[in-house]
Formats: sequence, C-alpha cells, structure tokens
Amino acid sequence: MKVKPVLNVAVVQTDIYWENVTANLASLEEKIAQITEPFDLLVLPEMFNTGFTMNSKLAEPMNFTTTRWMKQMAKQYNSLVLGSLSVKADGHLYNRLLGVFPDTTVQYVDKRHLFRLSSEPEIFSPGSTRLILEWQGWKICPMICYDLRFPVWSRNNNINPYDLLVYVANWPAVRSFAWSTLLKARAIENQCFVAGVNRVGSDANSLEYQGDSALLNFMGQELVALECQELIVVESLNYSDLTDFRNQVPFLMDADPFKLM
Repeated sequence: MKVKPVLNVAVVQTDIYWENVTANLASLEEKIAQITEPFDLLVLPEMFNTGFTMNSKLAEPMNFTTTRWMKQMAKQYNSLVLGSLSVKADGHLYNRLLGVFPDTTVQYVDKRHLFRLSSEPEIFSPGSTRLILEWQGWKICPMICYDLRFPVWSRNNNINPYDLLVYVANWPAVRSFAWSTLLKARAIENQCFVAGVNRVGSDANSLEYQGDSALLNFMGQELVALECQELIVVESLNYSDLTDFRNQVPFLMDADPFKLM
C-alpha cells in the first residue's frame, strides 16, 4: 500500500462513566462528532466503554455492542479506530484492544502484561502475540497501559519496523511521572512516533487520572501534550520526517531482534 505522507491522529482524552457502556458510547459519539479536522486514526483510552473494572459481567463477546459501535465510527469517519475493552472468548476473559477499519474488518491484540496491583491477573488471561496494523501505508503497533513498562515487548527492529507505537491506558495520576517518562523512552529507543492516550477523572476505586495524553516524535519530543481535561486533539505525523531521521541515525540497524521471551 502506498504510504500516506501525513497521518492525522485524533487523541481522545476523556472521562469515563463507571461500568456504564451506554453512557460512554453516547458521550464519545457526541464528542467525536465535534471534531472539525479530518483524521485517519482515532485512539480511545483503555476500557473506554466501562472504565478499568474487573467486573466480569461487563465482558462482551466479539461483535457485540461496543465492537459494533466501533465499526460504526470507523465507517462513518473513514478512520482506523483503536481502543480496548473487556472481552470474553474461548472460555477466557481478555483486556483486548481492537483495531477496527472503515470496511468494518477487525484485528485485535490482548494485553500482555496484566496489572498486578489490581486483580487483573486473576480475572483476565494474558496475550501472547504482538500486532502490527497496516493502515494508509503506515505500520502501527498498539499496546495496552501496563505494557508500557516493558521495553522488550515494545522493541522495534529494522527487519519489519513499525512507524507508530500506540498505548491506550487508564494510568493513575500517582504514577504520572513514570507514564510521561516511559512514553519518551519508547519513542527514543524505537525511533518511532508514539501516541499515549490516557483518561481523566476518577473511578469507583478512588483512583484519580490526570490524562497527560501525548503524541511524541521519534526523538521523544512532544508534538501534543494534554493536561488534565477532556479534550480531543488532532495532530499530523509526517512520514518523510521519520524516514529521514532513521536514515541519518540508523540506530535500528543495531537493535536486538524481537522475540517472545
């Protein structure tokens, strides 16, 4: 596929109604409709339809309410839509990130690293594979929240490099410094654009979220840095800037090969 020279990325930093799928989807639909700029990629936070809940009763089968809504958004805006939700499949529960394309095809990846400060490891099953999505000629590697802390799992390489690394999250304010620092580190070490999309507000577990969603370039410099407010920002990523930088400083040539540990 021919590479689109500029990829327009919409970062959705939003509060989330606790365990209320209907309210969240309606609220997001209204907010997305207010975007005035064209976008190619729409990124939603982790568990955008419920909040970071371990309530297994809220897990949906594939192609149920939230998946269908994502298909509607992707088709309506001719955009790739990314976001995670609680999914039940094959007798297991997963924190699953869906990549939904405008033709309504779906690819997905399950959260690899389950957050042990919660009961997530007891409720959900971990993922075992990475996903590289191809859209508009760009290669996009999506991951979920706690995966950010583990650089081996995010490792880029020069054999089949990705261009954009995306983290969707419910990352609490108490660890906001780690969030912002690790996003920069992942951009620098992988020589790629990075999008980190977090929520704001508070949840039923008394956790506060201050957002700090960001888009960074391949040098770890912030192109977009959101404060603690509900906001959708569209930012353009330039493909030639990325390839020129990689050619000038070809550090990926010396990267260790990625393999499942």
